[in-house]
Amino acid sequence: MDQFRVKEDNPKHLEFQFQGRLDIQSVPKLWRRCTSLQSKYNPKLITILADHLDYCDGAGIALLLALKQEQIKNKHQFQIQGLKPQFQQLMDLISVSPASSLSKEEVAESAQRRLTISIGKLALNTLREIRNDIIFLGSLTFHLIATLAHPQKIRWKDFWAVLDETGPNALPIICLVGFLMGLISAFQAAIPLGEFGTQIYIANLVGISLVRELAPLMTAVLLAGRTASAFAAEIGTMKINQEIDALTTLGLDAVKFLTVPKVIAATIIAPILNIFLIIFGLIGCGIVMKMLGFNLNIYLEQLKSAIELGDFIGGLIKVCVFGLLVAGVGCLEGLKTKTGASAVGNSTTRAVVNSIIVIIIADGIFAGLYYVLGV
Repeated sequence: MDQFRVKEDNPKHLEFQFQGRLDIQSVPKLWRRCTSLQSKYNPKLITILADHLDYCDGAGIALLLALKQEQIKNKHQFQIQGLKPQFQQLMDLISVSPASSLSKEEVAESAQRRLTISIGKLALNTLREIRNDIIFLGSLTFHLIATLAHPQKIRWKDFWAVLDETGPNALPIICLVGFLMGLISAFQAAIPLGEFGTQIYIANLVGISLVRELAPLMTAVLLAGRTASAFAAEIGTMKINQEIDALTTLGLDAVKFLTVPKVIAATIIAPILNIFLIIFGLIGCGIVMKMLGFNLNIYLEQLKSAIELGDFIGGLIKVCVFGLLVAGVGCLEGLKTKTGASAVGNSTTRAVVNSIIVIIIADGIFAGLYYVLGV
């Protein structure tokens, strides 16, 4: 039996009857026949009789839409009779209004509506992210205070594991970076200070910059690269594996159970790493001073006269805050991990980037505060 019949009694009103299957196998043969008849007669009305249509896939819907859109383009009528509900749903899903049927005003209005919706979604997502961050910050602050008030409640096993991972394992790279920073800073300062015969003040310049600014900042950046990314990857993997959901089911708070030991460990280890970075930075500077003809006693006396206790304490306070921020951001991004193959990688990247941004903002606040206090 023929799958396609057409009633051509009235050229101004064509009736196309489809029956059987209208699928990817049959549509290519029917497409040319239908469109050629439509072009030949240019009818005022095309009626599709689909009462006996047993199956219709995307290709069949595409044929019906092509006929419909051509009729709309020519400002003629088009109707379908007897199409089964499941095929009508597929047609409604695929159907789009042809651009040629829209006026310029309608196109502009549609574009403006899409822009407004996009801005609204962006603002809503931003507010939702801020809300979640505030909730996490409040929960973390509460649990930190409660843990510090009752130290016996801390999960010491996890605390020592994190301390070992963020401390001794990070020490080689910390010492290397510190040594190179001291060496490079001394070499960079040697030429301009040498023009004025004041190379002895290289020790002052490098010592103060290391203790007050460079050492805390570089320690925090290295922690962001190593620790924040590790925290985000670990917690993100747990979330994808639904381990955090299991903790919630057991009545355990994920922030208290996972985040608090990591934040405390990172906050404690950050100033220790900062001290090692300062020591090796001063060693690097001392080597350059020795090459320039200054003996060790002169170098140490210059450092002693240049660096005050307030400089050292101010740097330690900064690096403690940096460590707290880095660990908090890493854990937060881990808890915000979504599903998907690249979810953990995205969380790790956001943890590092956001940690560095937060460090720079906090460093700027410290700079202004220290200036006002005259520290």
